[in-house]
Amino acid sequence: MPTYVVLAEFTDQGIRTVKNSAQRATQTAEMAKAFGCEMKQIYWTLGEYDIVTIIEAADEAGFMAFGLALGSAGNIRTQTLRAFNKDEFSAMLGKLP
Repeated sequence: MPTYVVLAEFTDQGIRTVKNSAQRATQTAEMAKAFGCEMKQIYWTLGEYDIVTIIEAADEAGFMAFGLALGSAGNIRTQTLRAFNKDEFSAMLGKLP
């Protein structure tokens, strides 16, 4: 399953209701399942991003639909990184001339 690292920042709405953030994370993890995704980890962080999550998805279309549903709630803005594990990366390196 493809893995994604999602970097999130609270919107004005999200920070106003930050006390509900842990509860929203649980709800988001449940919602992810409906799109064929699984939130493997979530971290609240210091620095440029407020939240970092690791998500596995059955396919890109499901992941994108999940991201759109999540964004439409209005609590966070996200940036997504496609992540590759060691075996996946090694396979790519094996294709180099």
